[in-house]
Amino acid sequence: MGYKIAIVGATGNVGQEMLNILDERGFPADTVVALASRRSQGKEISFGDKTLKVKFLDTYDFSDTDIALMSAGGGISKEWAPKIAAQGCIVIDNSSAWRYNADVPLIVPEVNPDAIDGYTRRNIIANPNCSTAQLVVALKPLHDAATIRRVVVSTYQSVSGAGKEAMDELFNQTRAVFVADPIETNKFPKRIAFNVIPHIDVFMDDGYTKEEWKVLAETKKILDKNIKVTCTAVRVPVFVSHAESVNIEFAKEMTADQAREILREAPGCLVVDKPEDGGYVTPYEAAGDDATFVSRIREDITVENGLNMWVVSDNLRKGAALNTVQIAELLIERGHLTQSRAA
Repeated sequence: MGYKIAIVGATGNVGQEMLNILDERGFPADTVVALASRRSQGKEISFGDKTLKVKFLDTYDFSDTDIALMSAGGGISKEWAPKIAAQGCIVIDNSSAWRYNADVPLIVPEVNPDAIDGYTRRNIIANPNCSTAQLVVALKPLHDAATIRRVVVSTYQSVSGAGKEAMDELFNQTRAVFVADPIETNKFPKRIAFNVIPHIDVFMDDGYTKEEWKVLAETKKILDKNIKVTCTAVRVPVFVSHAESVNIEFAKEMTADQAREILREAPGCLVVDKPEDGGYVTPYEAAGDDATFVSRIREDITVENGLNMWVVSDNLRKGAALNTVQIAELLIERGHLTQSRAA
């Protein structure tokens, strides 16, 4: 038995990656529908060896659709997720619109699969921020082993996290540098080519940015509300994949060797950690891969029970599209859809 799946925001970076991953993983869908705004209506996009014609979201009937995978921005999600859910279609949303709602589970399948059962309160499931997703995949097995008290994370986030226009801006600015053309800045507050920007999303009253606050709030909701988290989020001139420098303080002893062994057995993690030239993973190497890579694992001698590590993952996959599809797979595995219209 297959399911009917709708992709809302199918023409965007994440929407197209969702289609790729549904095909790659052989998701049991009899029908996949691509949805977007009116300006994209009629556009043709690829889905495996098929071509889908994009339909207009505003006029689509979700009453016979099992799951809607949404990646069309927070405003669209705020308006449409409740409407879609009211028609009996389960919404898995990739925006930040529903992540902090107490009635909406925030899910990373390798970390908190049991929380998915709470989707019935709103018929909506939230996908976490791209930086949070890879972070908690690496933190979860270590937290289970030695109880994490505090995390200090600095993110090095690729421009694809800000959408296609941001990727175009990096490309155009880089080209302009080499041909001595003027540098045009539109998407970012400062030039991104050959530069780094310690500013993602809007500034809040306490001096942190909204992106930094998301990592704090989401880690607590997904993993443990008692963990103290602080973050500095930085945009870097990389097209795809986010990297993170992570410092952890544990309640119990945790050596670097113990951490390596635990992470090697952890779902979703891949340890590449040799203290030699090139014995670590960079964003370029993680692009296109499903794993959360962990490197540079070492003890922090400045605190008791401290550890440092380097975490890298493709933000369009595990940070967005892959995690969304994994949530849909989890719904099926736990038997939620066998009770729906698809039955």
